[in-house]
Amino acid sequence: MIKVGIIGGAGYTAGELLRILLNHPEVEITFVQSTSNARNLISDIHEDLLGETDLTFTDKMPFENTDVIFLCMGHGKSKEFVESYVLPVGLKIIDLSHDFRLKREANNFVYGLPEINRNEIRTAEKIANPGCFATGIQLALLPLAANNLLTDEVHVQAITGSTGAGQKPTETSHFSWRSSNVSAYKIFEHQHEGEILQSLKQLQPGFSSDFNFVPIRGNHTRGIFVSAYTNFEGSLEDANQLFEDYYESHPFVFITKTNPGVKQVVNTNKAVIYLEKHGNKLVIISVTDNLIKGASGQAVQNMNLMFGLDEKTGLNLKPVAF
Repeated sequence: MIKVGIIGGAGYTAGELLRILLNHPEVEITFVQSTSNARNLISDIHEDLLGETDLTFTDKMPFENTDVIFLCMGHGKSKEFVESYVLPVGLKIIDLSHDFRLKREANNFVYGLPEINRNEIRTAEKIANPGCFATGIQLALLPLAANNLLTDEVHVQAITGSTGAGQKPTETSHFSWRSSNVSAYKIFEHQHEGEILQSLKQLQPGFSSDFNFVPIRGNHTRGIFVSAYTNFEGSLEDANQLFEDYYESHPFVFITKTNPGVKQVVNTNKAVIYLEKHGNKLVIISVTDNLIKGASGQAVQNMNLMFGLDEKTGLNLKPVAF
């Protein structure tokens, strides 16, 4: 059994992680750390886990009895954590913040998008889990980059649910502001752009065109809807074949001929991609669940690869009924 610890166990991503890991056939949860909730039942915070577990939060972190830790803390806190503790040799880390996603000097974290770095993930000790927007957008563009077909600027508009902003209410995430409302933010300067461009240039080093990203706050709770377009000289059939070939060995990405909606993927680790051709423009629609494929489900997928398991283990999650 893989012995798992969770650091920062009270937020949305940790809640999703617990729901998956409690039903994972190869996992034993050794501790769930939360300083502010120490000694409280996990089900007091993640109320849907009532009857699923009698685990309590702890302020202790018994690393010596643990094979892998998931860091589910706020951005900036993971780097502080790694620098503050002497961790046992062999303890694996999967970080769900943005602290280690960009490759910098002395950063030995592998970027954890299996659809581009699966082999590197299998032998990694430390994983930087991708961002939620970044996951959906990259999956829409990787097949083009892999074939050196990003030859012009790329336009992306993506809508995210309110859970993407985290559990703590803010001015633009609480119900009365978000409900029946839509707004754009961080236009052309979203923090996920760096990791997206890093991956595109990993596959297509010569890519230098503009990348134009408009993020949208949606009035739903979970799910990301990406619409992207760029120039493409081939036919729609060529594009579909290109995407099907690229994702043939990746079990969570599906190419569909029917224009999808986010309800197809909510509560699953799936990404569904749909293509249309209009003149010389290829339009790519990508839908994912921001909390699962965009966070906790992908983190478990990475854990499976790191420990030599089938990457689908424990991730047979069913979509929410319409």
